[in-house]
Amino acid sequence: MTRSIRTLPLLGLGLLLSAWTALPVAAADKFEPVREYIRDQLREQSLPSIAVAVAKDGKIVWEEGFGWADRERQLPADAHTPYSLASISKPITTTGLMLLVQDGKVDLDRPANDYLGAAKLTARVGDANQATVRRVANHTAGLPLYAQFFYEDEPYRRPSMDETIRRYGNLLTAPGERYQYSNLGYGVLDYIIERVSGKSYAEFMRKDVFLPLGMTRTSVDIGPGLETYAAARYDQEGLRIPFYDFDHPGASAIFASAHDLARFGMFHLKNHLQDQKPILSDALIDQMHRPSPQDGAEAYGVGFMVEDRYGYRVVSHTGGMGGVSTVMRLLPEQNIAIVVLGNAQSLLPGDTANRIAASMLPKWKIEPRGERSDPPAFVTSTELAGSWAGTVHTYERDLPITLEFRADGQVHAKLGDQMVALVNDPQFKDGRFTGRFAGRIGTPDTDRYRNFIQLDLALRGQKLNGAATTMRARGSQGFEESRFRSTLGHWIELERK
Repeated sequence: MTRSIRTLPLLGLGLLLSAWTALPVAAADKFEPVREYIRDQLREQSLPSIAVAVAKDGKIVWEEGFGWADRERQLPADAHTPYSLASISKPITTTGLMLLVQDGKVDLDRPANDYLGAAKLTARVGDANQATVRRVANHTAGLPLYAQFFYEDEPYRRPSMDETIRRYGNLLTAPGERYQYSNLGYGVLDYIIERVSGKSYAEFMRKDVFLPLGMTRTSVDIGPGLETYAAARYDQEGLRIPFYDFDHPGASAIFASAHDLARFGMFHLKNHLQDQKPILSDALIDQMHRPSPQDGAEAYGVGFMVEDRYGYRVVSHTGGMGGVSTVMRLLPEQNIAIVVLGNAQSLLPGDTANRIAASMLPKWKIEPRGERSDPPAFVTSTELAGSWAGTVHTYERDLPITLEFRADGQVHAKLGDQMVALVNDPQFKDGRFTGRFAGRIGTPDTDRYRNFIQLDLALRGQKLNGAATTMRARGSQGFEESRFRSTLGHWIELERK
């Protein structure tokens, strides 16, 4: 087992906070208040580093690194430091996917199963043929909330993608029914890229996306030759997190520098840089930025979130996981790209991106964070009252489960032969019941760590069905408890007794 290493004291950090890619002084002056804010927050929050890059009208107008990319090796961050991107990997993956669409090798509106191998997506509700590549890309195919992490100092290793699909490739809502963010879908997309292109996902992205766009400090995982430059990932206690990967690399596994990600942003702003190959047509870029009609809180295109903020159209993505907080915002009408990358979980990258936007856009606002309000007390409705019985499906076996909705507003769950558990935070809204309880699914995947089970169930006549998702239970503070663990969705269906 790799020994955890406590970070070095922040002595001398001030000397490093000024480490940045050389630009004319006038170009950086507009952002001086943001630079001061970053310095202050790194000190106050004891964060290792962030890196920033801003482009306007096809030129990088500010790029800079602050703090330590690697505290143990005393490697200062700069604009060319490769950072783990987490979910900003998604729009980069779909840029590669659209190359295959452009070549006529993939049709966004054909079933994803047409491009898969022996293991296929299985519809628990609806029709699997309606789970198109486009719906997988915009999170409306019916796949569940999902993540699975594999640490280098632990014995677990990622299964083949066919095995992951066999275990978890279940459509838990009907395709097109609702938006459900799913890393698993992007594992499916990177697998489609491999199968159709005949190259590994990492090799395809390097040769067909990164190098043509001049992204020389970008790779899937940490590419050969970049090991000495990459930012380490740190947990909430300031401890270095051992390297980890996933069975959904297309969702989470890309590393890139702020400089490279700004170049990627300029490509998507259709700036047509002389040292970038036009790998996609402007029409296909527009298609990626066009949100699909869907229910849910997010408007999502082909790999990009799309929203209107303060009167500006924003095409963006964020990323967050153990040792990672990242933001990429594109404003097409203003021809602006903003990138902020961090190597610890914090709100600083998002706050910094807001301050950069406010310094460039007259209508952009920096609003104080509102306090979360408690949801209303749960009242058992006549639609749910009484007992429900059914099963939770796993890749090994089915488990019996009962839910009892009591008149006093309590909800009790009994899974298999386990003790009756109280369902916490129950809510029923728009025909969907949600809540969580302590329990064990009992598969090798879920038994690695202590979990709770999150329910997200649709009321369909006399049936409740949807997702029973195992999530990492909170432990006491410390290195082991700070690691991100797996989030695994299972099909559940119950009928009223």
